[in-house]
Amino acid sequence: MKKVFIDGSAGTTGLRIYERLENRKDIELLRLSEKSRKDKSARKDAINNADIAFLCLPDDAARESVSLCENEDTVIIDTSTAHRTAKGWVYGFPELSPGRKAEIAASKRIAVPGCHASGFISLIYPLIENGIIEKSALLSCFSITGYSGGGKKMIAEYEGENRDILLSSPRQYGIGQTHKHLPEMTSVTGLENSPVFSPIVADFYSGMTVTVPLFASMINGSADDIKKIYKQKYTGPIVSFTENADENGFIAANKLSGKDSMEISVAGNDERILLISRYDNLGKGASGAAIECMNIVLGLPETEGLNIGKPE
Repeated sequence: MKKVFIDGSAGTTGLRIYERLENRKDIELLRLSEKSRKDKSARKDAINNADIAFLCLPDDAARESVSLCENEDTVIIDTSTAHRTAKGWVYGFPELSPGRKAEIAASKRIAVPGCHASGFISLIYPLIENGIIEKSALLSCFSITGYSGGGKKMIAEYEGENRDILLSSPRQYGIGQTHKHLPEMTSVTGLENSPVFSPIVADFYSGMTVTVPLFASMINGSADDIKKIYKQKYTGPIVSFTENADENGFIAANKLSGKDSMEISVAGNDERILLISRYDNLGKGASGAAIECMNIVLGLPETEGLNIGKPE
């Protein structure tokens, strides 16, 4: 039985991982008391006693946790931004290629993709890989997410009794074009320029859509070519291409709330194309992706312990 420690189990991502793992019979969860969970010595012991250590922490705290690991056999799966473009770390998106999955399986250091980045990369990586989009392309992207992505503080703001009326409206942020996911969005896809990125947080708990608009004149191919590439690449069980993904002309960002899967679709017309990735920001955008990586490391089916599929 493999031992698993969640460093930062009280946070939103850590809690979701704990919920997915607590009833599994193939692993033993190493737990710290409320008093000890921030104790450096106790955390160090747990990390070094674990076969798998999940880091669900702010960036600096995640870097500290890595420095505490002296056990060469401990696999660290970091959900923070700290190591996503760092040397020696594998980017934890196995669906990008068979080689990526093999790298995850063999790695001791795995960086879980950011929630917004997951959607953008799922859409753009295969198009650059197949020559539909040039690495020099100037792209834009917008993303709509539930407020749980902002962590405990934002959740408390949205769910408080006397909340600000402005929270009832979708709010654009990252307006200075320095969002922390931009480096991985650029690096992993191979783009030469970061996209213009407009994330939006709205008044629902979880779920998200990431959309990349394209003019047909910008690409080497057509919308049908893009669909063909997605169909061939994303065959499930976690990431899959869906024809006609809309709900009577609408795309609801919370459709896959509570799920760990991702739905890829293409909309628009012959002149203007919309690439759309839909998933749960806490699922394939965070905790679900982390557990998927753990399953691969352990040689288990990727979906083990995950909630896959479309809502009822």
